[in-house]
Amino acid sequence: MDPFIWLTFAAAALGLSVTPGPNGLLALTHGAMHGKRLALFTISGGVLGFMMLFAVTVAGLGVMLQASPTALTLLKVIGAFYLIWLGVQLWQAPALKLDMVEQSGNLSAYRLFRQGMLVALSNPKVILFLGVFLAMFIDTERPLIPQFMLMALTFAVTEFAVEYLLAALAVKARPWLIRKGKGFNRCCGVLFMALGVVLPFSQ
Repeated sequence: MDPFIWLTFAAAALGLSVTPGPNGLLALTHGAMHGKRLALFTISGGVLGFMMLFAVTVAGLGVMLQASPTALTLLKVIGAFYLIWLGVQLWQAPALKLDMVEQSGNLSAYRLFRQGMLVALSNPKVILFLGVFLAMFIDTERPLIPQFMLMALTFAVTEFAVEYLLAALAVKARPWLIRKGKGFNRCCGVLFMALGVVLPFSQ
């Protein structure tokens, strides 16, 4: 891949990663509640989910979903219900307390990993977006597989770094969250539920 094209893709991937979305929000809340070490499992699951969507896009399912409104609608509805369920859980979650942080080491790393992955997979419009996004940077005169692999790696590293930064910032804000934690949980819960409501109607 041409270095200039790669740099342009990297900048675009960074812009996509910093745009508010379900996985960034999840990394933020898990960083605040469980610390950045455990949030790494959430982030890793999310990145794996994005890479699975990346692979699906490369395989051409993005085109299939565009041509099949029924399949796309079904995926959107499933994703919407999962995001709304997460929002309800956050709304009901108690305010952050010091003893909650101390006990967070007993949480299942697998559960956090799975949650991050499912949130990423519950957003099918990413498939459609990547289908258009990747096409802008492909050089048909060069082998396609190395280009896709480089873009996938760039996207994964960028997404991981941005989400980890959000989790680390949430840890720094923990004293404030201990005081105002219930409002923070409800705000994040409303955002998740709003994403779930909007998702089925997104184009």
